[in-house]
Amino acid sequence: MRTRTSVKWRQFPPDVLPAWVAEMDVMPPHEVVEAVTAAMVAGDTGYPHGTATAEAFAVFAAERWGWAVDVPAVHAVPDVMIGATEVLRLHLRAGDTVVISPPVYPPFTEFSRAAGFEVEAAHLGPDGRLDPDTLDAAFARARTGGRRAAYLLCNPHNPTGAAPTRAELATLGDLARAHGVRVVSDEIHGPITRPGTAYVPAATVIPDAIALVSASKAFHLAGLKAALAVPGPDAVDDLARLPETVNNGVSHVALVAQTAALRHGGPWLDALRVGIERNKQSFAADLGARVPGVRWDPTEATYFAWVDLRDAGLGDDPAETLLHRGRLAVNPGRTFDPASPTHVRVNLATNRDVLRQVVDRIAAARDSR
Repeated sequence: MRTRTSVKWRQFPPDVLPAWVAEMDVMPPHEVVEAVTAAMVAGDTGYPHGTATAEAFAVFAAERWGWAVDVPAVHAVPDVMIGATEVLRLHLRAGDTVVISPPVYPPFTEFSRAAGFEVEAAHLGPDGRLDPDTLDAAFARARTGGRRAAYLLCNPHNPTGAAPTRAELATLGDLARAHGVRVVSDEIHGPITRPGTAYVPAATVIPDAIALVSASKAFHLAGLKAALAVPGPDAVDDLARLPETVNNGVSHVALVAQTAALRHGGPWLDALRVGIERNKQSFAADLGARVPGVRWDPTEATYFAWVDLRDAGLGDDPAETLLHRGRLAVNPGRTFDPASPTHVRVNLATNRDVLRQVVDRIAAARDSR
């Protein structure tokens, strides 16, 4: 893996074990490798055309989640965050408000502010789930003075791994309608739920929501970025206003890769989900046994562990301590929420040997006080 030149394996010196950024330590499905290789050999490296990826996603979504996707209404976008920002621009102007629910993926804040929007926090509840009272109050604040507002949902949630239920999404939709807030949903981790846990697409519950989806996280294709903006039935006309210039940034080869993943990668994905669940169980058990005072319970979705290390004896900035004492790179909690400085996000999408080393290094950093 250290022969790879991506950021996960090159950001830190060779003696640092990377367990941070959202890259998996796997090989993509062989059908994806074959599709991309065939495109390169044929010189099929021009500009994108057609709806093949949207068609593949529609079949994938119908089979897995019962989501009836309106293919002609789907728009390809360069990636999820660029797509989300452009969809937000359909509803908001500079100075309007984007509501987010920390702790949450840091680009939610970064991209929103870069687009000229204000950011309002509606923190998750103590259980790491959407809190209706907090959302209600945040939506009211966001609309103060007649400002327009949108809610940027993370479904499933990164970093907590919570997968909102249909009832939770229905409550969110009711609150959003009551306050005149539009819902835009990042659903890039939707395919990565634990076996037996349901992922509920927001647009199947909130008719005027617009979802951003991609095969990049589930199939280890972050280096082949592309995404789809998928409207709920009441948001089709809104999404139709998306500027054509947004589509101009989409990579044809990335769409080739993602189409192959969606069409043929189902068995690979199911095996991956089983492996991630085994890793979660192993990590939880090893961490509890090796690092007294720290407990983490396996989550419903994603391949991350959001771990509170306040009682691990690693100081006020555990991520920094782990890097310097344990030579372990994890994501600092404060980047997801300033109120979570003692949390870290750990990437569990690796092999069992590496995962054991992750726990060893946490324990070693604690023991070296």
